[in-house]
Amino acid sequence: MFNYRFPEHDNLEYVTVALRQELPEGARLRLVIDRQGIALFNVAGGLYAIADVCSHDDGPLADGPLDGLEIECPRHGARFDLASGKALSLPAVVDIPAYPVRLVGDEVQIGLPPA
Repeated sequence: MFNYRFPEHDNLEYVTVALRQELPEGARLRLVIDRQGIALFNVAGGLYAIADVCSHDDGPLADGPLDGLEIECPRHGARFDLASGKALSLPAVVDIPAYPVRLVGDEVQIGLPPA
């Protein structure tokens, strides 16, 4: 379930999820797209999107504390890389999906696999 890889960005469907001004520096948004929770972050001027679910126990991640490009699960302390979705610490051992994000004009778009 958590083994999404996006080797070909051209095959993704980009969905507009916010306007640039809705995501100022340090902000995060919780989204639901096709019944999937996604967390969108603006960290140090970069935009990052990951699945809003810890692979350890399916708990939400979006409200966890950030340390640079790492987010900590607020339930059990597992850490994940915002850019890649890689699990960085126990108790999580399985990576989570990380989605490419792009700006088109003022629109923030997330790339998702075709439905």
